[in-house]
Amino acid sequence: MRIFKNTARIRLVLLIITSLLPVFSYAQKANPEKGKIEIIQDQKVDILVSKHIQINLKQEGLDGFRIQVFSDSGNSAKADAMVIQEDFRAKHPEVETYLTFKSPNYRVRVGDFRSRLDAQHFLNEISTDYPNAFTIDEKIQLPKD
Repeated sequence: MRIFKNTARIRLVLLIITSLLPVFSYAQKANPEKGKIEIIQDQKVDILVSKHIQINLKQEGLDGFRIQVFSDSGNSAKADAMVIQEDFRAKHPEVETYLTFKSPNYRVRVGDFRSRLDAQHFLNEISTDYPNAFTIDEKIQLPKD
């Protein structure tokens, strides 16, 4: 009998505690202006965000991929690069071409691909005409849309 009295008391105490727990654990105060959030932060955060925005505005292009279809150095390298560029433009007028010189090579790179997968897909299409072409990481032009 004594065991039953102790368990009954324990149950009663647990019942009282669990019924009063939600009353004491409510931590939020009622906000008369519901739906409004106030952010309190250091002014240095705002300065850093504005600097980040300014740096991004100065960047030309974004990270992407191109396909290099030609690279050569020598006396006729520039003329050869221009021929390859025109040949490519005739076959693929919808794809941008870029003729660049980085000493000592003239290079022809094509496309503005956002993902390596897109660049690889196009590379597979042109690989018969340009067997030495390969994908390269480069800053690409922003989409015109």
